[in-house]
Amino acid sequence: MYSLTAIEFAIFRILRLFRKLPFNIFSIGSRKVIFAEYFKDFDKVEAVKGIFGEKTDEVLNHLKVEISWIMGYMFVDGSDGHLVISKNYLNNGDKTDIYLDLIHELCHVKQFMDGRELFDPRYDYVERPTEIEAYRYAVQEARRLGLSEERIGCYLRTEWMSDDDLAKLAKSVGVHFDNASE
Repeated sequence: MYSLTAIEFAIFRILRLFRKLPFNIFSIGSRKVIFAEYFKDFDKVEAVKGIFGEKTDEVLNHLKVEISWIMGYMFVDGSDGHLVISKNYLNNGDKTDIYLDLIHELCHVKQFMDGRELFDPRYDYVERPTEIEAYRYAVQEARRLGLSEERIGCYLRTEWMSDDDLAKLAKSVGVHFDNASE
C-alpha cells in the first residue's frame, strides 16, 4: 500500500498550514480538470448519488479537480471547495484506497457546499463530525465492495493517527478489527 515517507509526511504537515493563506501556493504547477471528465462514471455510483442526490450530475460536471505536485493524498480546498489530489498518490497509490478517498472527499465537497466547517479546530481529526460522516460513507462503500474489516481498518490508518486515534475513529464508524500496528 502507498504511504508517505517520513520526509513527505513532514512536508505534508507543513503544507497543510498554508491552507489559511489568502492565496493558494498549491496551485503553482498544478493541472485543473473537471471531476466527471477525469473520473468516469462516478455519477452512477450509489455512494456518490447518496451524497449529492438529484444534483449528482450537476456537481460532478462542475467540480474542479486540481492534480497537484504536493505530496500527500487528497483534500477539499477550503477556499472554494475544489478537490486537490496529489499526482504522486494518484499514480502510485492503491486504487481501492484512491476510490474510497474520492468517496470520502466528495462527502467533504457536499459539506462545503452546505456551508459546514471542514477544519473545525475545536475537534481532533478523528472526532471531527465532518470527518466521521465522510469516513462513514467510505466505510459503507468499502463494505459494498466486499472488503474485510481488517482491510477497512488498514484503509482508515494514516500516518498522522496514533493507534488510540485509529481505535476511536474505527469505533465511531463501526469498524471492528485488530488495530495492532503494522
